[in-house]
Parts: sequence; C-alpha cells; structure tokens
Amino acid sequence: MPKRLGGPNQTTHPLIWCVSIVCAILTVLVIIGGIVVFIGYATLRPKVPQVSVERAQMDTIYFDQSNLMMLQATIVIKADNDNIRAHASFYDMAYTLSFRNQKIAILKADPFDVKPNHSLELNFVAQSHSIPLNQEEADAINLSLEQSVVDLDLRGMSRTRWKLWLIGSVKYALHLDCKLLLPINHTTIHHPPACTSRNS
Repeated sequence: MPKRLGGPNQTTHPLIWCVSIVCAILTVLVIIGGIVVFIGYATLRPKVPQVSVERAQMDTIYFDQSNLMMLQATIVIKADNDNIRAHASFYDMAYTLSFRNQKIAILKADPFDVKPNHSLELNFVAQSHSIPLNQEEADAINLSLEQSVVDLDLRGMSRTRWKLWLIGSVKYALHLDCKLLLPINHTTIHHPPACTSRNS
C-alpha cells in the first residue's frame, strides 16, 4: 500500500511560526504608524508658506523727449508662515520688476526665518537707472502717464523649507507673476490682485 504523507499529528515547522509572527507584528506597526501620522497631520494641518505683495507705491517717475525713463517704486513683500508649530525658512529670493521688457530692478533678500504662525514684511526700494525706450515702449509710457497709472510686471521666485512632523524637511519653490498698477500720484495700493505666490 502507498504510504500516507502527513496526518493529524503533523506539526508546523517553528520557522514558519516565526515568520508569521514577524509579519503580524510588522503589519500592526505599519497600521499604528499610519494612524499616528494621520492624527499628527490632522492636528498640525501643515500649510505651505507663501509670499505676496502687501503694498506698493510709485515714488517718482521721469520720462523725457529723448525716450529716456527713470523711476523709483517701493514694494513691500510679505512672507507668511501659517503653520502653528513649524518654523519656515525662506531663501534664494529674487523678483524682477520690469516695464514691458525693460528691467527696472531685481528685488533680492538674504535667507531668513519666520516663526510659527507669523509673517515678515520685506521693504524694497526699486530704483532704475536711465532706461532708453523704443518707440512702442515710449508710446506705452506716454499713455500710462496720461492715464496716471503705470503698469509694472513683477516676476520671479523664492524657495521655502520647513519641517513636517515625522516626515522631515519639506521644500517648495514659490513663484510670483503679477502686474502692479501704480498711480503716479504716490497713492499706495494694498494687496494687489493675483500677487500671491504659487508653489511647485
């Protein structure tokens, strides 16, 4: 007769028991870890720090018959950190202020930190040298002066870094691309539209 393999008294190899126990422990640890991370995320509600134009003003503008333009504008950029526990670092900040394709100034700042749930305002005075304009640009600045409002472009980016609980350091690039409509009578504009950073 053929011999039966196994039987009711056959026992599982101890190594299989050890592997099963280890797998069960790892599964429980992964589940617990996921719950802890979810609770921490929901509690802290991390937010990406932002930069925005808080206010801006045309200080002086000069344009003559030889199509030379000079101007000075004050621009205040605000860095916001709405995280309730994490410090945020801002660095590599560089924004170009221009009229049409003519660069007026580059707004730069040294690296700085913003405390949790705080903001920091950076005051920039952008002053151009004498800029020769082509005829199209000269016509545009003449029209702006007639309308008493000069439109300037502000483009560029800065970087931010902050620590997210249990995940580590998180980094984003903060892009600004907006138009500033500045009255030539020194009126300050506050919170110009679309002048808040996009992150990537």
